[in-house]
Amino acid sequence: MIDVKDANFDAEVIAKSKTVPVLVDFWAAWCGPCRMLGPVLEKLETDFAGKFILAKVNVDENMAVASKYAIMSIPNVKLFRNGEIIDQFVGALAEEAVKKFLSKHL
Repeated sequence: MIDVKDANFDAEVIAKSKTVPVLVDFWAAWCGPCRMLGPVLEKLETDFAGKFILAKVNVDENMAVASKYAIMSIPNVKLFRNGEIIDQFVGALAEEAVKKFLSKHL
């Protein structure tokens, strides 16, 4: 898992997504559903063993990226491949639902 900021988003997400998919979790510390989803995403990153990179963006600290991707509700999760968003979901999904989401793209 990597913490991504406005300044390094392009290098850590866009560039890396050209070699391996990058799952970006847009979250905030005050968001209860975000705190529930975070550990699920971290577990699945381990379970999928290198098939994707998990990147976390704190929307309160990185408003430029949050604005660029029109983040209105959190948690907001976007899967990037080849520099583009290929799929996304909003809200805290159960582990099995996130696993299905990932499996269809990895």
